[in-house]
Formats: sequence, structure tokens, C-alpha cells
Amino acid sequence: MEMRRLGRTGRRVSVVGLGCWQLGSDWGQVDEPQALGVLHAAVDGGVTFLDTADVYGDGRSETLIGRFLAERRNAELTVATKIGRRADPHVAEAYTLENFRGWVDRSRRNLGVDSLDLVQLHCPPALVFADDRVFDALDTLVEEGRVAAYGVSVETVEQALVAISRPGIASVQIILNVFRRKPLEQLLPAAAAADVGVIARVPLASGLLSGKYDESTKFAADDHRNYNRDGKAFDVGETFSGVPYEVGVAAAREVATWTPRGESTAQLALRWVIDQAGVTTVIPGARNAEQARSNAAAASTSPLSSTVLAALAEVYDRHIRDHVHSRW
Repeated sequence: MEMRRLGRTGRRVSVVGLGCWQLGSDWGQVDEPQALGVLHAAVDGGVTFLDTADVYGDGRSETLIGRFLAERRNAELTVATKIGRRADPHVAEAYTLENFRGWVDRSRRNLGVDSLDLVQLHCPPALVFADDRVFDALDTLVEEGRVAAYGVSVETVEQALVAISRPGIASVQIILNVFRRKPLEQLLPAAAAADVGVIARVPLASGLLSGKYDESTKFAADDHRNYNRDGKAFDVGETFSGVPYEVGVAAAREVATWTPRGESTAQLALRWVIDQAGVTTVIPGARNAEQARSNAAAASTSPLSSTVLAALAEVYDRHIRDHVHSRW
């Protein structure tokens, strides 16, 4: 597994990590043995970076990772979590040092650690990015030893560009995939210049880029791919990358035709992210051990040819650009 430096943290992490949202909620039922099996399979496959959040299953994802860490004490892992979405209402005024301490301490207990490797603001309200007090509070958490480093998870490129100008920001997490290419234009070069790590999330466009879905595919009632298609629960960009489902299915069929022999379409999509200069790690989710192993193996596939890269860009321009490029 290729290792890359995670920005100002100084840590080296696997180029393919594991997103752990699905271990908590919003992707259909994943029972405890299944969740632990995913974690073991990913780490056995070379993954050293796990990404979670305090609201994934109201702490269930963190707690399961904590149990896994207790089982794999000798594994050299980096665990990133997120804070902010426990605020009710979710407003900028809730981003205070007092609340940060409470949220971070809860995550430390869930994960069974003294200090969090990386804590990220979880797609905060826009006003947060300009508030010096928020970043002063994060600096205080580092000084107190509650966290080792901090970053931000964002919805838009503009938010990310503002965030990386902060001297304490170690990483930025953003949606980046074959169907969400805007970060390539400014963000990735700017993050590299600022020594800020880039964590690419939703790399498979909520599964569209696995090539396994069609117009008749049904999703469980508790799966965000069912209930959040119109952005009723949270930003619609988190579900199918904001691409209308039928449009995404048609585009994904064309993407699948470029899958190298012996590989999966999901591995093709992950390889595309890995190949982008400035990306530190990509964090696909997995609901079973087989998916986790296959995702990890994408790191061992060959870089995509210029022909394939051009073809995927053309699919984006023809099918996807008008739906997403100006929004995020």
C-alpha cells in the first residue's frame, strides 16, 4: 500500500483509507460482526487511515472502531473523527470551546483513546470559516492534548480555499470523484502549496461509480440514497454527489466501459482519485469485508492512461458538469 504524508500532521497514511459512515447509520443495516469484519479486512489489506464522525449512528461508528482498536493494538493506524453536527440547532454560534471540549471528550471515550489523531469540523455553517474564535478554540484543544491535529470537512471548494489559509489547518476533506471534478482546478494545487492534506470522500458517488446500479435499483428506507435524494436531511451533494440518479446511472454505464480487464469499475473510480496530484488519501466506504478488500486493492492497480483520463473527462462534460460544477 502506498503511503502519503497527511499535510501538517506529519503522519503517513495509506493512499486508500476507509470511510466509516456506513458502520454507524444511513446506509442500511450493518450489524456489529459485519462492521468489525469490514475494519479487519481493510486493515489487513493495508489501510491505515479510518475516517468517522461523532454523529454516525450517534457514536456507534466511533464505538465500533474503538472496539477494533482494542483488538488491533499493534496496528499503526490514524483515526480521524468529526465534530459539530451534534449542535442542535446546527448554527455557527454553537462552535465554542466549551462545546468542542464536550464533543471531543465524548469521541475520546467512544474510541478509547487519550488524544484524537485528527478532529475535523463537520461541514460547518459558512460563518464558521471566518470566525477566528473557532480556530483559536481548536488550537486550545491541541494545547490541552485532547487532539493532535485538526482540519475541516467541507461541502464547497470555496469553503476549502478559505480554510486552508488558516495556519493550524492540517487537512481538508471534500467530495472528489469522476463526477465531482471541481477541486482539481484550484483546491488541490493550493492545498499542496500550503502543506494541507486532502482527504477525498464519496469517491464512488454513493455507489453509482461501482457500476452495479440501474434505474430499477431500490434502497432501504433508512438509506440516505433513498431519503436524501432531494437534500431533505442534509446537503444533497452527499447523496450520489448531487447528480440526479438517472443521469448518474447512464453516465456510470459509460465509465464502466473503460474498466481495465481484471479490475472492477469501483477500482477504476478509486484509481482516478489516487492519480490526482495533491490527494493524500481516498476514503471509500464498505458494507462487507469483500468490498473492503477490493477497495484496498485499488492502490495496487496501474495509473490510468491518458486515453482513459480523457474519456472520463468527456463523460463528465457531457453528462455531469451542468448538474454539479457551479454548485459545489
